[in-house]
Amino acid sequence: MIETIRFWAIIVLIGLGVFFTFIATVGVIRLPDVYARTHTASQADTLGAGLTLAAVALALGWQQAAVYCVLLLFFVFITNPTAAHAIARSAAETGVEARLDDDGTGDRGHDTEPVERGTETGGEPQ
Repeated sequence: MIETIRFWAIIVLIGLGVFFTFIATVGVIRLPDVYARTHTASQADTLGAGLTLAAVALALGWQQAAVYCVLLLFFVFITNPTAAHAIARSAAETGVEARLDDDGTGDRGHDTEPVERGTETGGEPQ
């Protein structure tokens, strides 16, 4: 009975870990600017890696390798958000601006090229 619960807990953790890692991958590919990309990398990727490492530690049981997995889990939880913050801060300090829509929402659809202000409707830049 306990082994069955443990088995299904491992399956659920791995499934959720893969799901969040996939969401982070799609976010890094599809999001428009460095700020949105670092956000998805620090949030979803950290959660995906954390859940997957938790599944590995649960699968290993009480062994020395499981302790290493837990230490690695803490290392990932500390370094991923710190790296994302450093990237976003560096982008802000070098003058990279967030890509915003005309209404300020940041949703530009599927545009891949930057658009100058004032030329969205075909007019001259202001």
